[in-house]
Amino acid sequence: MTSPSTPLSQPADTMRTHYLILVAISLCHMINDVMQSLLAAIYPLLQAEFALSFTQIGLMTLAFMGTASVLQPLVGLFTDRKPVPHSLALGMGSTLSGLVLLAVGPSYPWLLTGAALIGIGSAVFHPEASRVARAAAGGRFGTAQSLFQVGGNTGHALGPLLTAFIVVPLGRAAVAAFAALALLGMTILAGIGRWHEGHRRAAARRPVPSAPVALPRRRVVITIAVLAFLVFSKNVYTASISSYYIFFLIERFALSTQAAQMMLFLFLGAAALGVMLGGILGDRFGVRWVIWFSILGVLPFTLMLPYANLFWTGVLTVLVGFILASAFPAIVVFAQELVPGRVGMIAGLFFGLAFGIGGLAAAALGVLADARGIEYVYRLCSYLPALGLLTIFLPRLNRAGG
Repeated sequence: MTSPSTPLSQPADTMRTHYLILVAISLCHMINDVMQSLLAAIYPLLQAEFALSFTQIGLMTLAFMGTASVLQPLVGLFTDRKPVPHSLALGMGSTLSGLVLLAVGPSYPWLLTGAALIGIGSAVFHPEASRVARAAAGGRFGTAQSLFQVGGNTGHALGPLLTAFIVVPLGRAAVAAFAALALLGMTILAGIGRWHEGHRRAAARRPVPSAPVALPRRRVVITIAVLAFLVFSKNVYTASISSYYIFFLIERFALSTQAAQMMLFLFLGAAALGVMLGGILGDRFGVRWVIWFSILGVLPFTLMLPYANLFWTGVLTVLVGFILASAFPAIVVFAQELVPGRVGMIAGLFFGLAFGIGGLAAAALGVLADARGIEYVYRLCSYLPALGLLTIFLPRLNRAGG
């Protein structure tokens, strides 16, 4: 497939890595994911104010994750054919509108609409932002994808903390204060959109290197399916942590809610570091190797976690978060190498898949926890990384693909 030093999507003389653009798009990813994480974090406030049932809360999650999951690959496919660089700022504008509705909406239908608008904003943001990261990569696709994604992981980790220290003391209306962050994001994204438009036009005027012979279509489809299964194993396990880990710690070790939240923050922080390292190692050793290490290498630690004491639970939490998170940038880069010219569609497909699996897994694991107990959920989920054995079916592409 495509060589990492002469990718199809960029001419040979545009190989400089644009770190300022990568840092800016990562910052905007952080802002975007802070906005997203606020939604789940304020559920207790909304439930108390509007007397919401768990079904109504679940519908809000569905409105957010459903729109984000279904629309992302469609947006990516459309923008691959007809680039819209300024859609980044428009997507953040949709998130801003949703945030305002969550802050001041007078009734449940307005809250539901706000959740859907945040999902639409995410669906527009991720495919185009991933395309910008690849355009700015200068051949360091893993590093660029990691820088982009670490912003999202950081935002996801910060959201609950910001809610605890700002929204909970001040009330639901304080959510509107985060609109300033969204406006900052829109301003930065408008500038990124202008850079990307100029970069795209300059690249179109230069000759594109000839492509090596691609894999057969059937092999590409099978490989994408294998990557999807790997995303499944990673995101179901991650959903078990993000949705129910606090309850597991409280039940098993009688921790306070605050102490359990700090343990969850350890996991999220370790995941952010893992995302960053995964891309750097992928550029150096090949993304196929990183996938092996991340998905299958985490298995011993997930198997030990349900049976460990409190100290080793903390250690294992950091190890699992760090190792498991390193896979996703590698998976996205591997898939983009498989299907050159479809950067937005691939990014939308895998980010959308991650959203969809996370939402469905959270609901299914909740039903299982009600029926069998929270510890049973973690004993069962501990075997999921064994699906990493499917990595053996991934083809060797080149240095980028392992």
